[in-house]
Amino acid sequence: MRALKTKKITGSNPLWKMYETVHFIKVFKNVIIIEISRYLPNVKWKHFLYRKALNMKIGPKTAFAFKATPDIMFPEMISIGQNCIIGYNATILCHEYLVEEYRVGHVKIGNNVLVGANATILAGVEIGDQAVIASGTIVTKDVPANMMAFGNPMQLKTRR
Repeated sequence: MRALKTKKITGSNPLWKMYETVHFIKVFKNVIIIEISRYLPNVKWKHFLYRKALNMKIGPKTAFAFKATPDIMFPEMISIGQNCIIGYNATILCHEYLVEEYRVGHVKIGNNVLVGANATILAGVEIGDQAVIASGTIVTKDVPANMMAFGNPMQLKTRR
């Protein structure tokens, strides 16, 4: 089960009221930094910008590949251990806007984790050390240490 905080919204859907959740200036700044970083060819620069400008917790030697995207609204809720790879076009979300509610939750990624290309990690998920997230996987629940997550719907398999 994902660790999420949920808030019900009445009237229009929560996306119409998103700036009541998070300030417009913060989102605007985050979008600019993230979009620039997605295209930066240097992983050290991305690492620096994400840690210093977005307040993400990122361990040493962790690398974001080309076009990898952290959450634009709550990047400070992302914690990634050391020596991880966040693959090409992977997405890490800390929020979900639904028709009648929104949800937010921390994403915690352990050490030595591989997140494959085009994977999506949903809000409130914890991924253990040495885990592998296969390309294209939508991570909908916690992934224990030393496991491989793959497919949609996500399945788990012990790593060899």
